[in-house]
Amino acid sequence: MPGMHPHEALIREFYDAFARRDAEAMASCYDREVFFSDPVFPGLKGDEAGDMWRMLLSRAADLQVTLDSASANAEGGRAEWTARYTFSKTGRPVVNHVSAMFAFRNGKISRHYDRFSFYRWASQALGPMGRALGWFAPLKWKVRKDAAKGLEKFRERKAS
Repeated sequence: MPGMHPHEALIREFYDAFARRDAEAMASCYDREVFFSDPVFPGLKGDEAGDMWRMLLSRAADLQVTLDSASANAEGGRAEWTARYTFSKTGRPVVNHVSAMFAFRNGKISRHYDRFSFYRWASQALGPMGRALGWFAPLKWKVRKDAAKGLEKFRERKAS
């Protein structure tokens, strides 16, 4: 788009690929040494971040992603986006509103931080247990541990 900062165009390209469920195009927006973090996948580096999107999209039967807003300049960028999907482990519908912050290096995303309410997510994805325990740190730790194991298995299968 004319007059749009290249970093904003990159953010929009990333979410357009996400909406199309094109994990390879998403990963191509990342710097090789990208750092990604969110409440479920904290501290992913490099290829781990792209593989997380590959894994999530490979499991996403009914995912709908909407980019609600995006802005960026030379210093960094922001986006608000919404994911609608069925959580595969429970079959429960989830509508997750996410705030993202970005940093860039050499025309690629070098830092990507997604923020959302873990309690709200757990309440939807896990149902009554999530509503009762979504605020409880050990539940977050278990969800993170399970997510890390899933990503590790996905990466092992991909490597073999």
